[in-house]
Amino acid sequence: MEVIEAVLNALDRGGYRAVTMEGIAKNADRPRSSLYRRWPSKRHLVAYAVVSELGENPAADTGTLRGDLLSAVRTLWRAFRGPLGHALAGLVADMAQDAALASSIRQQVLAPRRRSMRAAIERARARGEVRNDLDVELLLDMLTGPFYFRTLFGHASMSRENTEQIVDCMLRVINPNILRRSTR
Repeated sequence: MEVIEAVLNALDRGGYRAVTMEGIAKNADRPRSSLYRRWPSKRHLVAYAVVSELGENPAADTGTLRGDLLSAVRTLWRAFRGPLGHALAGLVADMAQDAALASSIRQQVLAPRRRSMRAAIERARARGEVRNDLDVELLLDMLTGPFYFRTLFGHASMSRENTEQIVDCMLRVINPNILRRSTR
C-alpha cells in the first residue's frame, strides 16, 4: 500500500517527527482528507504502519514452542533491519514525550504481539512444554529485549542466527528438557 510505504520511508528518513499527514498524502498521491477518514491522527497512521510491518500475530502455530517463538522473534529481526530499525530511537524518544503516542503504540502494536506470543506459550503449556511456575510476562520481555536493545544502542548487530540463540536460551529457562525433545 502506498500510504504505508510512504510512512515507512518517512520513519526511515527522520523518525516519528518526519511523518506528517500532509507529507504522507503528497508522497502517496492521495488527498489528505482521505487519510483522515481512515486514520484520525498521525499517531493512528504510524501505529497502523508499524503493525503492518510487524504483523499482529507473529507467533504462528507451528506445533512446537520453539517454532512458534522463532516465528515471533524473526518478525522483529526482519522489521528492525529496515525502516523501523532506523526510526526506533526517534519513535521511542517521541513516545517518552507524547503519552498518547506511547499509549497508541502499546495498545495497537505491542499488545497484539504479546497476546500472540502468550497464546503460543499457552499452546505449549497444553502440550506439556512449559513449566507451571513460569513468569510469562518476563519471558516475553526477555525474548524481545535483545532486539530492541541492540537496535536502540547500535553496539552490535543482530543476525538470524542470534534469533535461534535467543529462543534456545529462553527454552532452557522454560523447560530444560524441551530442546532435547524438539531436536529429535
